[in-house]
Amino acid sequence: MLSPLQPLNSKRRAALELLKKNDRCRDEILSQFTLLTSQLLGIPGCYVSILDEDRQYIKAPQRFPLTETSLQHAFCRHTIQCERLLICPDTWQDPRFEQHPLTRGAPFIRFYAGAPLISGEDDIIGTLCVTDTQPRTFNEEQQITLATLARLTAAFLDAWYASGYIDTVTGLPNRQRLLRDLELSADMLPDQQWRLLMIDCIDPQHIFDVSRSLGIAASEGLLHELTRVLHQRLSLHGKEPMLYLINHGRFALLTHSEEGMDSKLCSEKLGGINACLGDTITIDLQVRVGEVQFSPRTLPPLEAMRRALSALHEAIAQQNLFQLFDSENDQRRNQEFQRLNDLARAVRGRYGLYLVYQPKICLHTGKTVGLEALLRWKHPVEGEIPPGRFIPLAAGTSLMAELTDWVLDSAIRQLQRWAQKGIHLPVSVNVSVSDICRPDFADRQEERLLRCGLTPEYLGIECLETEEIHASPNALHGFDMLKLRGFKISLDDFGSGYSNISYLRRIPIDVIKLDRSLISRLQHDTASGIIVRNVISMLKDLDYVVLAEGVEDKETYEQLQLLGCDEVQGFYCSAPMKATALERWLQQ
Repeated sequence: MLSPLQPLNSKRRAALELLKKNDRCRDEILSQFTLLTSQLLGIPGCYVSILDEDRQYIKAPQRFPLTETSLQHAFCRHTIQCERLLICPDTWQDPRFEQHPLTRGAPFIRFYAGAPLISGEDDIIGTLCVTDTQPRTFNEEQQITLATLARLTAAFLDAWYASGYIDTVTGLPNRQRLLRDLELSADMLPDQQWRLLMIDCIDPQHIFDVSRSLGIAASEGLLHELTRVLHQRLSLHGKEPMLYLINHGRFALLTHSEEGMDSKLCSEKLGGINACLGDTITIDLQVRVGEVQFSPRTLPPLEAMRRALSALHEAIAQQNLFQLFDSENDQRRNQEFQRLNDLARAVRGRYGLYLVYQPKICLHTGKTVGLEALLRWKHPVEGEIPPGRFIPLAAGTSLMAELTDWVLDSAIRQLQRWAQKGIHLPVSVNVSVSDICRPDFADRQEERLLRCGLTPEYLGIECLETEEIHASPNALHGFDMLKLRGFKISLDDFGSGYSNISYLRRIPIDVIKLDRSLISRLQHDTASGIIVRNVISMLKDLDYVVLAEGVEDKETYEQLQLLGCDEVQGFYCSAPMKATALERWLQQ
């Protein structure tokens, strides 16, 4: 059994440090234990004692004036050393205590009885003691009572510690415990240099999938297996790592800088690891590690954790195996987050956002046959922010749907105003796959148009082709519903990335827009000309309207005419314009 008077390992030291610190709720309950002990035994003085290598700390005292003593003057160290109930009926008659300063001086202890507080891991974490200024006898019944109350007190402390600081599945200390340990390091070793590593082993969604498919026991087994592997791989010189569970599949490692365990070494030690689910199923794991180096004196615990997580997220975003905290990257990510918040306020407050419209020109007649609505944002501080810098921030968040709705509302209101002026040009709007998947998306757009006295032929829907479209039955159904209601559907940026011809016919598309990356090389690259010619020919044979984006010069315009392209967009014809400027352009 490990005594607090022996050298402490890191885990036990951290536990004692938590017990030494004041905790209002915990100490109120401890006071009820000491009051009950005093009343049942009929002895006035009672307290809980916590001892480390140097001092004794008094918790929840009843009629006992001290708050702490040196270890040398602690009666309770004798209880700890003998590891059982210790009774001294009269300290004046006991050679260990007869000349003790706490016997001959305040608080004048003449009677002492102490029972060790033994945790669930068989560690002695302190004592429950009763004292008096008069000698006393302590019969067998009182001894049993004190020992029973000591067990109850230890059980409460175990439960308090476990409920707040231990993950019940893995048995690892949790995020709250890490924060407390960082706070303690600031108190005890403020100038010590530390490393905090955040280790991402497996996507939490994967753990949930395991639980859904194989049951909760399987997902818990996976976490146990991860914990075992990390303990095994991250031990240095036989020393157990200070490992914490942050959430399912994500761990933290706290280490002294001089110990040599940095993010690079951690990544190497965890390279190629896998977790076994039973005898036949093995999951290969891709580990990412983020690291921050810090001194507790200069960096608060929450900021240390935030920076380690920032480094981890940067490693994940950049597909790096490990990543040190970088203040420039962190500042950039913080600015993006602030920009996303500003964008949300702009959408909900309806300020700073506006639409511009770029004409679509028919290559057969030279006339304007439609417009594309493009979103712009004038930030109150940063000024004009290009869509490529704010649209990706909203993608994948609930803000994307709000942004799409704002654009659709604005475009439809503008269509209504133009219709009243005799301008009847359809306007297309870019939407995301997540928008198409919304169950009522097609119905809502039709209702918006009808309220304004318009029909679906006025509004075109443009969407970027991705694997997600073909993998999602909801997306395919959404396209079918739009087509059923008479909306014209365009597939955007064809040829720029994912372009799967075999799946093309599954989507009810009217217009296919060739990406500017194909068109921009048309005059300078023979291979690009051959590709564009054949793509246009194939799409025309499939009865699609073909529109080329990014037409910047007369030569490209004329060559696309010769290749049989139907429509073009680009600065050669017109830059995107606000509504009033577009009206003047149309008149000219």
